[in-house]
Amino acid sequence: MPVREFTRDAGVDVVTFGGTKNGMLFGECVVVLNPDAARGLTNLRKMNMQLASKMRFVSAQFLALLEDGLWLRSAAHANAMATRLRDAIEGMDGVKPTQPTESNGVFATLPEGVADRLRERFRFYDWHSAEREVRWMCSFDTTEEDVDALVTALREELERKPRGLMCRLREELGRH
Repeated sequence: MPVREFTRDAGVDVVTFGGTKNGMLFGECVVVLNPDAARGLTNLRKMNMQLASKMRFVSAQFLALLEDGLWLRSAAHANAMATRLRDAIEGMDGVKPTQPTESNGVFATLPEGVADRLRERFRFYDWHSAEREVRWMCSFDTTEEDVDALVTALREELERKPRGLMCRLREELGRH
């Protein structure tokens, strides 16, 4: 499907395009399709956003990314890895997906302490810490092995018996 079909032809006024999640070293861009919808953006850009002095170097990365549909293949791969992760955690005891997986992110709540132990081996963030909701993001370079390793570690952590307060205190005091 041509980009124009789901942007300009669909009535979209402004499009943001993330380069770093698609494999670029740096660079995000805002494409204004309807100048009337973006009055003042030029001034806002200079006051509040990054304005690289050598913008042509950022632009060269976008040209490479947009050529031959590389951006779309990279995004489709990231989305496929998120779907793989979502499918693997679906029905796991103690794991509750909280939002639809419609792109490259998976959101789920985990039992107490599981996220902290997983973070010893994997990098991810809490989305809503009070609810124990985490956010797992996949990207252009996420592999099936990466997803499978996280799922395996998650299963292992879910099978671990919760440790009581005294046991955790003894472990913590033993470290010092």
